[in-house]
Amino acid sequence: MEFHSALPIYLQVMSFIKRDIVNGTLKPGEKLPSVRDTAIQYAINPNTVSRVYRELEMEGVSYTKRGMGTFVTEDENKISQMRAEMAKDLVSGFLEGMGQLGITAKEAIELIRQSSG
Repeated sequence: MEFHSALPIYLQVMSFIKRDIVNGTLKPGEKLPSVRDTAIQYAINPNTVSRVYRELEMEGVSYTKRGMGTFVTEDENKISQMRAEMAKDLVSGFLEGMGQLGITAKEAIELIRQSSG
């Protein structure tokens, strides 16, 4: 796994997990891999994974059952909200990049229409 140096690793891992929840790879109520397994998967320190899981829980993205592990939230509204936020961030980044090329939002929309055939 390659990480971008501009953003802390724990935030990047959180984004990967959130993406997997939003796209259905991780289902509501599904148990997340153990801290150790996640550390191996991403080739990062287990302490970093512990922080990721704590942060996800504080955001309401996951919950912990004592002695059983960490699980994906079952709150469909939370998952929908995450999906909308992630989509908005992608669109904002896209439009910002297009603006740097001198392309207006209207022109960008037309380019998307043309490329989606």
